[in-house]
Parts: sequence; structure tokens; C-alpha cells
Amino acid sequence: MDTKALRQKILDLAIHGKLVPQDPNDEPASVLLERIKAEKERLIKEGKIKRSKKSAKTSDTPHYENVPFEVPEGWMWTTLGVIGTWQSGGTPSRSNKSYYGGNIPWLKTGDLNDGYITHIPEFITEEAVVNSSAKLNPVGSVLIAMYGATIGKLGILTFPATTNQACCACIEYDAIDPMFLFYFLLSQRTAFIAKGGGGAQPNISKEIIVKTYIPLPPFLEQQRIVAEIERWFSLIDIIENGKNDLQNIIKQTKNKILDLAIHGKLVSQDPNDEPAIELLKRINPGFTPCDNGHY
Repeated sequence: MDTKALRQKILDLAIHGKLVPQDPNDEPASVLLERIKAEKERLIKEGKIKRSKKSAKTSDTPHYENVPFEVPEGWMWTTLGVIGTWQSGGTPSRSNKSYYGGNIPWLKTGDLNDGYITHIPEFITEEAVVNSSAKLNPVGSVLIAMYGATIGKLGILTFPATTNQACCACIEYDAIDPMFLFYFLLSQRTAFIAKGGGGAQPNISKEIIVKTYIPLPPFLEQQRIVAEIERWFSLIDIIENGKNDLQNIIKQTKNKILDLAIHGKLVSQDPNDEPAIELLKRINPGFTPCDNGHY
């Protein structure tokens, strides 16, 4: 069983609105987008974020051209740039030792684990944050790698942390379930890798990420989708663990069979068989048996 393909199929069903049934009583995504707009305006007024130069589109399917597919009633097409604030990080100067060894976690893309981030080995100082492009991201931020072989690798912060420039963080708005965003990004990994192009150092940019379309379900449906994905993924984990156990058993069995074979314990001996010494004499007429019992 191709469990990797099975996981992708589940994600595809999820983002097409086919993994769980829709509930007409759910607050529609159009209302979510209005709340997002209001939250964004509040954050702009508080000086926590800056107004983008171009207003992002937030209209539903009929107003989008070339949408990837039709979405269920109550859903809406929007872009990743609408549902949260995205920011990349930076690397403080390595030549300044006072920038490192502080108490602020500094994540590199190699620290991403496609799950919750519970450990980051490197730390920087407040001085480093002030004097570099590194920015502190809050708990719950969804991270995605943008450069090289790690493009599309994901993580969710369980504590505030900064990142290097190869990582982009989304500080999602209250109308978005972070795990729904996580699974959507996971479903798009192959597409992001393709957008990264070839070359020795393929990469995607924050601009590519924020312009990516996302089909947005009602908030309660987001939560049901996440629960169903995780139920299926748990079953697939069991299958994969069982497959690994089976492969280990098969390998051990093969080794045991070979061991029994070379020790003469795999089949019974027949006293009528021609002895091996006669075979050796036929192979080499000059063969002389060795009388050394230790041979």
C-alpha cells in the first residue's frame, strides 16, 4: 500500500470539501473574511502590522478568474495573504558573538519537523533581533521553508521564536484554525516545490506564498476537517508501523533461513546422497582431504 499517496488523497478530499459533510448551520466563510478584515484593520490601527500596498482579493468563487476548482456552498476562495500576516526572518551576523547564546529561540529550516515545534537548539539575543531581520513569532504561528531541499517543510510553534530568512511564518487570524492552514500547506507541498524551479538552490518567495489561493471553509468545518484528517492519518501511522514491523520480520526470517541452510539444519540429510568429499574430488582430482579436526 502506498501510504504516502493515501495521505495526499485524504488532503485532496479535505480541501475539496469532500472529507466531511457540510452543515448548513455553520457560519459561512464570507462572515469569517469580514471578521478577518475587521481584525486586520484593528491591528493596523494599533501599529502591529502595516497596510499592504495592494488590497488582497477576498471575494468568492464567481469573482475569481481561473479558480482551481469549485468549492461547496458556504466556502469561499481567498488567498493565503488574506488569512494571516506572513513574515520571513533573518540571520544575525555570525561575526558578532553578542548576538548568539541568548534566550530567544532561533529556528532554521532544518529544525522544521512537519509537526509541532517543541525544541529549537540555537538561541539569539534581543540585541540580535533589533539589529537583524529576525522577528519574533508568537505561539501557534505556522512555518514553511522556502529554500533548497526543504521547500514546503512545515512546523507549528509551541513557544515564541524567531527564524532565519529561509523560513516564512504565518501569524494567522482568529478566524483560521492553524491546523487547517497547516494541512492545506501540506497538501500544496508538491506545487510549492514545482514553483521553486530547478537549479542548485531552488526557492519560493513570500510573494509566491501569499498569492496562493486557498479554499476557505466555515470555521467549524475547518475543525471537523482537521479532526477527520488526524483520524485517518493515525490509521495510516498504524499501517506504516505494521508494514515496517512486517518488513523487519521478513528480513529476520530470511536471515534465519540462510543461517539454517549453511549450518545444514534447513533440510534433513539423506545417507544415500553422494558425500561432499566425492564432489570435491570430481572438481579437483588432486584434492587431498585434511585430517585437521579444526579445519
